[in-house]
Amino acid sequence: MPVRRKQVQCLSPTGLHTMSYKEWGDPANASVLVCVHGVTRVADDFDMLAAALSDRYRVVCPDVVGRGQSGRLRNPMHYQIPQYVSDMVTLLARLEAASLDWFGTSMGGLIGMGLASLPDNTIRKLVLNDVGPTLNLDAIQRIGDYIAQDVRFDTYEAAAAYIKDISLSFGPHSAAQWDKLARDVLRQNSAGQWVRHYDLGVAEPFKTSTAEMASVAQTMLWAAYDAIHCPTLLVRGSASDLLTAEAALEMTRRGPCAQLVELPGVGHAPTFVHAEQIAVVRNFLLNEH
Repeated sequence: MPVRRKQVQCLSPTGLHTMSYKEWGDPANASVLVCVHGVTRVADDFDMLAAALSDRYRVVCPDVVGRGQSGRLRNPMHYQIPQYVSDMVTLLARLEAASLDWFGTSMGGLIGMGLASLPDNTIRKLVLNDVGPTLNLDAIQRIGDYIAQDVRFDTYEAAAAYIKDISLSFGPHSAAQWDKLARDVLRQNSAGQWVRHYDLGVAEPFKTSTAEMASVAQTMLWAAYDAIHCPTLLVRGSASDLLTAEAALEMTRRGPCAQLVELPGVGHAPTFVHAEQIAVVRNFLLNEH
């Protein structure tokens, strides 16, 4: 079945906004897989994964508010995990899923952790892609620096080269794959310049973060992780600077005692456009061997 674009209305403290999402597979399928992207990425990241799993799932891939085709928040300080979790609860109510699995890359994994830690949540299996409760502050600052930059390019080629340059930690990709990774997050503004397809306001919480705030947030994240009870797969890029090997190992000992898979030659974060990466997720979710 063809992919469908839909939207749902969500609420923030300053008003209403829309969240756009892509839906793959049989719309009547009660088995739902929700895939949520990283901080500056979009739903299109999961086109390959969704196509591969739509034979068994209705795969739902939202643009988190402030990104892609979703709305923007009036107060940029609300671009934080609690708001994203709230939006996803609204989405899940719309989906009426009898069975729900979650795949989250980076920020999408933190949102999944938040949901999976709540009493009476409906998540059956959880996949965390290169993220956990322990966050490398240097990596967070690196990400915060580049997402705040108002970069504009006169040509698509220059913009695509920039996206590739800041995304090299994704690991090896073909020219066609790099092109898609760029096209998915670029758009032309009213002046015809190529810009990234998100609200620059998403950087505001990063700008105001301090070491003390990061320490408090990390304590809260570990508490959330320890409250998770569903089977959990943790995928780590072996060269990741966001999720350390030590933190990943600790996640196999605490909370849901995640099953850990490390992907060689990849940093933050694996893109799951490669068949061998998709197979890792499929095997975990469907218990295929």
